[in-house]
Amino acid sequence: MRICFVTGGSLGDFAEQYTGVRSDIAAFTFSALGNVSYERELKGETSLFEDVALLSKEQKNVVVCGCYTNARGVRRKSVVVAERGRILGVSDMANRIDAGEFRSGAGLKIYDTGVGQLGVVVGEDLYFPRVAETLSVCGAELALCIYDELNESLEHTLARAFAFTYGVPFCVCAYGYAFAADVAGKLRFASSRSPCVFDFEREQEFHVVETRQRGLYLRKKSGF
Repeated sequence: MRICFVTGGSLGDFAEQYTGVRSDIAAFTFSALGNVSYERELKGETSLFEDVALLSKEQKNVVVCGCYTNARGVRRKSVVVAERGRILGVSDMANRIDAGEFRSGAGLKIYDTGVGQLGVVVGEDLYFPRVAETLSVCGAELALCIYDELNESLEHTLARAFAFTYGVPFCVCAYGYAFAADVAGKLRFASSRSPCVFDFEREQEFHVVETRQRGLYLRKKSGF
């Protein structure tokens, strides 16, 4: 699986300058689309989501692009996913920290694509283990996080820990930097170039884990 990380510039810049860059998945940060108004999109005044779909059609791949959506004044961090000319859906950041600027949105989504089950992590959802765990339990083969700017090594540590703990390769595309961790918790790729391309091998490890805990006591029913 080849992933192209575009960590700077707009979607239009990439479409004009890097048409020869081929990949199975192209990931873009929030700056690629910027602000998107659902109302203006529906009225046809803007066509930003359509641009994402068209790029995926031209590139014959999956395009994952961050943006800041606005639904009647409610702003969210969102990620739109398109494959070969078709919009597959939009994921919103599910967790809001300390009444931040961006509101929490809809639940988590896994996208069934031609290159596998893609789990999308939006912004600060990277800080919540349950997000990575849910994507893993629900069958994601790759977790891809679209992020703003990284905070030193914190995001590296979390992505590596989640990849190891939940058995899903974890990639992060942030402003000015991208990296990828494998299921062994190792950092397999990191680059500040834009665009940068990484060939990722699919990895799935399944193990039987036995634990003991209190509770869950079911009384045997007496016979009649």
